[in-house]
Amino acid sequence: MKPPLLLIGQGSHDDAGSAEFGRFVHRLRCRLDQTAADVSGGYISRARPRLSDSIASLVARGHHRMVALPLSLTEDMRADADLLAVMAQEQERHPMLSCDYGRPLGSDPRVLALLAERLADAAAEVASLRLVPVAAGPLDDEPERIEIGETAVVLVGDGSTSPAANADVHRVSRLFWETHAHEYMTVETAFVSLTPPGVPGGIERCRRLGAKRVIVVPYLLFGGGVLDRVWAQAMAYAAGHPDLDVRCADVIGDCEGLADVVVERYEEALGGVIW
Repeated sequence: MKPPLLLIGQGSHDDAGSAEFGRFVHRLRCRLDQTAADVSGGYISRARPRLSDSIASLVARGHHRMVALPLSLTEDMRADADLLAVMAQEQERHPMLSCDYGRPLGSDPRVLALLAERLADAAAEVASLRLVPVAAGPLDDEPERIEIGETAVVLVGDGSTSPAANADVHRVSRLFWETHAHEYMTVETAFVSLTPPGVPGGIERCRRLGAKRVIVVPYLLFGGGVLDRVWAQAMAYAAGHPDLDVRCADVIGDCEGLADVVVERYEEALGGVIW
């Protein structure tokens, strides 16, 4: 039997995000069950199941070597330090435990392709994705047609106290523009918290560049409280600028495309790939 895969979440107090994380763990469990590999998942803090409980369960089932994969899109040094500290404690509790680490999901081309799918969904003429209806003229039966070249994108990261993690989101914005969004006016970067610009600042820059439509794309794996904050900031801005078409794409979410990336990271770690 192969070593189990341990998926690690940072954790939040939001039930919706925890539920989607749980569904994704179940998806991976079904995928890897065909290769006789166990799958578990846990949070470093603030949510359940706790990482310590998941590790204890795996050890109780006879596993002493495992592959740990942080479900993160950026390399946040603070989060990495938290993870290493927790894993050090677990190895004290379970002296026979050994752990290999999978590399971050990051700017994998398949992750960018999933972002492009979410962008395309939001760009489609679907009324439910509009945050605030654009005001129509008195004689206008149909809204003004907005071309893709008049549409800007704001890629929104979580935000960190780590300059390197924030710089990584800017790098992904550039990669995303060059590989999937070059027909759009621009791809700007914004953050939910901890570092500027915020979501309103990112949208405002697009408006000043002449955009008639702005699509906010969350650079997040799962929904929950952080996504709610993205939407709230975007809605607040849209309410004050009714002539600008502001939309918000969905998160990457629990899907087969994301599972493909995770399975590859797992197989890399088993093969001793160093990153």
